[in-house]
Amino acid sequence: MPDVNFSNHASGPDSRAAEARAAAVRDGDLRWDIIELLFFAYRDFVGDADHELEAFGFGRAHHRVLHFVYRYPGLKVADLLDVLRITKQSLGRVLKQLLDEGYIVQKTGNNDRRQRLLFATAKGEALVGRLAGLQTTRINRALADLAPDDAETVRRFLRAMIDRDDPDKVLETIFKTGPATKKD
Repeated sequence: MPDVNFSNHASGPDSRAAEARAAAVRDGDLRWDIIELLFFAYRDFVGDADHELEAFGFGRAHHRVLHFVYRYPGLKVADLLDVLRITKQSLGRVLKQLLDEGYIVQKTGNNDRRQRLLFATAKGEALVGRLAGLQTTRINRALADLAPDDAETVRRFLRAMIDRDDPDKVLETIFKTGPATKKD
């Protein structure tokens, strides 16, 4: 295992960020409580869907592709790559399986025939609905003991956790629309 050297003294923005992180460690300002809660919340949140996806031979990448294709009908493959931040090769493998098994269809763009637009089929919509139902149950259970306005606080916190410089069109849409509901 390679040694990790935290004492890089190069100058520039990266070194300033590293120095700030090192100062946080020294000062004991790390948010272990929130870090670990996020790890466990994510594990269980995706775990509900993971168990369902196993029956189809699918994984989390399939889930993410299906989710965004369903939520944003006509999403361009290029935009999906940007949103998921995965390689064309990784997306290609997952997309091929979803296309071959009838969960997604691909159409060429009306104005630009090079565009590949993605749409969920009825079969894909049903699976997304089932997975979103499992995740909504977990979310509703977590929100049940909170005041009604606390859900907005949770949304604001999660939005603040996402890099605001992120150029993803889907994230821009989410920030503009607030609470998510399927676009019609």
